Amino acid sequence: MEPELLNHHLHLNRRTFLHRAAIGIGGLALGSLLGCGRRQPDWLGSAAGELGLPHFAPKAKRVIYLFQSGAPSQLELFDWKPLLRKMNGQDLPESVRQGQRLTGMTANQKRFPLAGAQVEFRQHGQSGAWMSDLLPYTSRVVDDLCIIKSMHTEAINHDPAVTFFQTGNQQPGRPSIGSWLSYGLGSENSNLPAFVVLLSRGKGNIQPLASRVWGSAFLPSIHQGVQFRSGHDPVLFLNDPAGMDSLTRRNMLDKIARLNQMHLEDFGDPEISTRIGQYEMAYRMQTSVPELTDLSDEPESTFRLYGPDALVPGTYAANALMARRLCERGVRFVQLYHMGWDAHFDVKGMTTRLSKDVDQASAALITDLKQRGLLEDTLVVWGGEFGRTNYSQGLDAGFGRDHHPRCFTIWMAGAGVKPGIVYGETDEFGYNITQNPVHVHDFQATLMHLFGIDHEKFTFMAQGRRFRLTDVAGQVVKDIIN
Repeated sequence: MEPELLNHHLHLNRRTFLHRAAIGIGGLALGSLLGCGRRQPDWLGSAAGELGLPHFAPKAKRVIYLFQSGAPSQLELFDWKPLLRKMNGQDLPESVRQGQRLTGMTANQKRFPLAGAQVEFRQHGQSGAWMSDLLPYTSRVVDDLCIIKSMHTEAINHDPAVTFFQTGNQQPGRPSIGSWLSYGLGSENSNLPAFVVLLSRGKGNIQPLASRVWGSAFLPSIHQGVQFRSGHDPVLFLNDPAGMDSLTRRNMLDKIARLNQMHLEDFGDPEISTRIGQYEMAYRMQTSVPELTDLSDEPESTFRLYGPDALVPGTYAANALMARRLCERGVRFVQLYHMGWDAHFDVKGMTTRLSKDVDQASAALITDLKQRGLLEDTLVVWGGEFGRTNYSQGLDAGFGRDHHPRCFTIWMAGAGVKPGIVYGETDEFGYNITQNPVHVHDFQATLMHLFGIDHEKFTFMAQGRRFRLTDVAGQVVKDIIN
């Protein structure tokens, strides 16, 4: 051992010794009472060897989750309701609403006038699925999609609803889906994180997103999502400081790793192992990220496919293309958030603008993955945190729609999901589910199942109890799986 490291290792005063001894004895006693031991995760982020994952043969290796933050209106995009247009302006029957919970924005309205979609719908593909004219590109790939029209949730406000979808609980403090998969299955590429996050903003009403929705909570922090930014430095603090060359940095990291290893052996804290891994990952990403984000190797046909915005960093189209590049390189979970869908006013104008942001690139991603042979084991998900009401918020011509957790639409594609089907139905008013309801926990259980994971068996001990993504609920929706 080098002298400076030995001196650090032996540096121990009386107060530190007594403090460590007390914690150590207390920790052993508490551990024996709780029946839980320490685990030291592989810094690459794979716990599969210890956890015995996957439980059965997976259909998916990776996922791209296109989260539409703010909640798109299913009534303007997917759930065609001719009766709403016919009864436009008439009051929503109380027998349909059944006194269900409303937000504070419409609870005091004296009337709930029905609001039919102000856009046209047509049937597309061999499946004959109804799609809005606002989605001309998505309509072309409709036979690759599984459209679920019967999603529902308990959350009625944005932050708890987004948190619920991403972490399985409306309250903060639980790991995100991407963190669970990173913890359970690890990464296929030691030079890139298992879980990457990309953000874009549309020209609409922006709801803020907290970074905790891609956090790891009580899981080792190596599993939190790594946000890639647009611009010159996709990952902050990745480059060497001025005046430091790569050899000097390598020597520094080696010394720090040895110090951290000493602390790990002394304390057994998994977060020390995480720290070692994060330093190593950052070093590897210095070469892998510039290659990843350099689009000069993409042919012109790729940019025609995704649209002109694919050349503009930070747009939805650019992020969709980046998601494909990340998946090609073995990233397990790519999370896109596109903000702006909160249409409390001017629902037609706002939905038109946001649809133009995402339509071509979403369809291009499906086409691109398919022609590269990646769609067969890449799961793609598109959807928001809840739906929008069938009645008008406000009574003028530029009406909006309030939050509606009772029913809304998402779509899934690839990785063992049945293509070209519409699953679930809502009533003729587009207010309640009439067939095959799918809860948020059902969606999460199904996603885990596609990765070969039994959601009821995949748990983590924290705070004296075992946690799982789906809490104490969730049923796999087997009808949508091949």
